[in-house]
Amino acid sequence: MELTLVSSSFCGACARTRSVLADAVRFLPDASLTEIDVASDPDSAEALDIRFTPTVIIRRADGSEAFRAEGVPTVPQVLTAAVRALDPPLAAAAPQSAD
Repeated sequence: MELTLVSSSFCGACARTRSVLADAVRFLPDASLTEIDVASDPDSAEALDIRFTPTVIIRRADGSEAFRAEGVPTVPQVLTAAVRALDPPLAAAAPQSAD
């Protein structure tokens, strides 16, 4: 799972979001955290269709987007979104038998 923060240097809310994500990642040992600064890497921001900073994107292990939000999330919101990004449990993924 990858958590991405899209930020800008002049964005006060981005610093708060950075802190929230750092706290959340402590509870997600398999997650990586990356940051994209729109001023330093405008091409990546454009490719991600970023309209506002901060924007948080959570991707599943396969790279598909599981969650996107603009603004400052809370740690519980990030953790809830991260749970949705986890691969489905094997029991849930197994076909159900017709009884």
